[in-house]
Amino acid sequence: MSLITSLTRMRLTRSVKPFIFNNEYDNELPFDECDQLGLYVHIPFCRKICSFCPYCKQPYDRELCNKYIDSLLKEIDLVTANMRDRPKEVTSLYFGGGTPALAGGRLKEIIDALNKHFDIKDGIGLELHPDDMKVANLNLIKNVGVSKISIGIQSFQDKYQDILGRKSVDSQLIKDTLSQVSFETVSMDFIFALPGQTFEDIKRDIDTAFEIGANHIAIYPFIDFDFTSSKIPAMSKKEKRALLDKVTDYCESKGYERNSIWTFANTHEASYSSMTRDNFLGFGCSATTLLKDQFKINTFSVEAYCKRISDKQFPTSLTIRFAKRQRMVYYLFWKLYSTRLNPKEFETFFDASFDKMYGFEFRLAEKLGYLQKEKDGSYKMTHKGAFYYHYYEQYYTLAYIDKMWGIMKNEAFSEKIEL
Repeated sequence: MSLITSLTRMRLTRSVKPFIFNNEYDNELPFDECDQLGLYVHIPFCRKICSFCPYCKQPYDRELCNKYIDSLLKEIDLVTANMRDRPKEVTSLYFGGGTPALAGGRLKEIIDALNKHFDIKDGIGLELHPDDMKVANLNLIKNVGVSKISIGIQSFQDKYQDILGRKSVDSQLIKDTLSQVSFETVSMDFIFALPGQTFEDIKRDIDTAFEIGANHIAIYPFIDFDFTSSKIPAMSKKEKRALLDKVTDYCESKGYERNSIWTFANTHEASYSSMTRDNFLGFGCSATTLLKDQFKINTFSVEAYCKRISDKQFPTSLTIRFAKRQRMVYYLFWKLYSTRLNPKEFETFFDASFDKMYGFEFRLAEKLGYLQKEKDGSYKMTHKGAFYYHYYEQYYTLAYIDKMWGIMKNEAFSEKIEL
């Protein structure tokens, strides 16, 4: 895996140098000069810890959660201390976790703090656990400005919930709740490539989701992270491809719009993605910030995070200073996640010729059937391309993210990581 990702990195960056993350950070973040900036807030608390979940989380404790939110508000103040007087326009705000709804009573404070400095144009999204699907909870989050929700279903079928160590999901309860409280986007997350899972199983979940009130679904592959305690065996590459192709064909036959590798919507307006943005600011434990020339990640430790903030310091654990080609690779990776790439947007962002930088690679990908060129000059991913992107994304995840997160879960402030 590391060989494949290393060779790809060297080819696309035209350099043998690895990605180097150092224990450093800027006292001011130059986000005010970034266009298409998004916001992300991480709430790391869960009622129960799922063995397969790789994200930064810990069991919910009310006192610790309140201490964390107090620190989060102070982090917002630290990051925005030197902003201009007028609010900066941003694309969106997403709350992830963990289970952000566990801090539902304090969401208004966080949103109000961000609204002082940012003008959020495309709405606020929040992740929910099926246990959060109660009318009172949904009214609370809607009243503070949340317009998009993503419900972590994983599967409506008990046999797969058992494999994942989760309890049954009451689809009728979710339907009844959504019929009383509406949102611009109602997304439901599912995991595919579980042991014994068939296309009919996934199709049943997709149909149920849209029948009970979803207008958007995300179907993510199961990935076996080394640092999790999950013992679920991985599905073979051949089986995964067959499943992904059938799911894609089925969704397209139903008229659903594909807006990323793993997401489909039954209306053009429905969307939910905290990743596919040119630049973003992250607040909270493990939250990442991507700017024009740098990428930084906050500590994974709640206690270390709160201590840093109390000392009026950024909670940054690691920072990478991008070489131009490195930043281009990051840009291409996440743009292609949306299954489309417009070379003109690339050229505007980097002030560089797309053809000169990556014309050969994209023409080769077109020849191999991974991409097709549209009339407007943009590239669209084929089914074949989507599968191999998904396949490579798993290599990338296990070679880079798995290694980095595994270290950061054990070291609050790592000295240096090379990838």
